[in-house]
Amino acid sequence: MKEMTSESVKERAKELGADLVGVASIERFDGLPENAHPRSIFPEARSVVVVGRAILRGSLRGIEEGTNWGIYRDFGLTTLEEYFIPHVTYHLTRFIEDHGYEAVPIFPYPSEFASEGAPVGEGKPAPDVIVDVDYAAAAAGLGEIGLMGVFLTPRFGPLQRFNMIITDAPLQPDPLLKEPICDRCLKCLEACPYKAMDVYGMTRIEIEGKTMEVARIDWDKCRRCEFGAIRNRYDPERGRPDRIAAPCVRACLVHLEETGRMGQRYRHPFRERRGEG
Repeated sequence: MKEMTSESVKERAKELGADLVGVASIERFDGLPENAHPRSIFPEARSVVVVGRAILRGSLRGIEEGTNWGIYRDFGLTTLEEYFIPHVTYHLTRFIEDHGYEAVPIFPYPSEFASEGAPVGEGKPAPDVIVDVDYAAAAAGLGEIGLMGVFLTPRFGPLQRFNMIITDAPLQPDPLLKEPICDRCLKCLEACPYKAMDVYGMTRIEIEGKTMEVARIDWDKCRRCEFGAIRNRYDPERGRPDRIAAPCVRACLVHLEETGRMGQRYRHPFRERRGEG
């Protein structure tokens, strides 16, 4: 069997249907606490592989027009999370294990699930350890966490979802994204009907010298949003809502398309009739 490399892992991921795939070294997670670190799940880990699938822009159309929320739930959220991305993740995990390395597939459960149990041994963090998939995607060079706290990639802007695989394979990591995607236009803040973002209360996320500043979010306000935010289906009361179809993210999508900061191109703009959103 041929030696497995980062390139062969990426090639296999794309054969399986991944739209995005990147590799992070385990050292890029060293600033995280134990209850959020991949090594707490797999102590021998050396690499983290992140795979993504695009969210169909058309799945947002019903919410943009204010006429159908089910399209997004079915084709922009549930189907991607429960079938398309896990399919890639499962078979890519098999590919890595077939080359003799252990691989741990990780589903992006909300961080609010973390540490609900009791430690099973001295020095161990309480279960469940939840690794932030957006942090992992940034560490794998796939993009950045924007001002509004949503992950952005050069190709799809805010429209993608991720899984990750923790492995003991010594894979070559990808470089971190250099050119920022988010230009801090504040369109997201202007579009939020509940004014849930506080740009004066920033959180700084740093990975090997790359800094991302994220606005403080009032999640209680987000959970009340009736204009496209979807309550977390695993923990509706505590979990962060899905905001991809909410006014803030749709405003970001419009801005990225208009300014050419998003690689994916369409024949017509997402928002053709002003006053929508």
